[in-house]
Amino acid sequence: MAPPSRPVLGAPLLLLLLLLATGHQATGTPVVSELRCQCLNSLQRIRFEVVQSLTVTSPGPHCTETEVIATLKNGQEVCLNPESPLLQKIIRKILKIGSS
Repeated sequence: MAPPSRPVLGAPLLLLLLLLATGHQATGTPVVSELRCQCLNSLQRIRFEVVQSLTVTSPGPHCTETEVIATLKNGQEVCLNPESPLLQKIIRKILKIGSS
């Protein structure tokens, strides 16, 4: 008669492996594989001196809204209102500089 089998992995180790396998980052940065809008709230204004980069995500199957995410010089990410006149002016300036 064979001895009773024991679980190879304990419950805490199994839970840790499952958490690691989900692919979520602990830093709170948006995860590309999520099929939902990343911006729940948007800022109307921001001092653009503190902005390091802008990412514009077009509407698609993941979200029906255009999303603008600003990465600040301190590493924080904030969502900006794409309908804001100030943001539209800044994007036009960026596009004009890029096409020159």
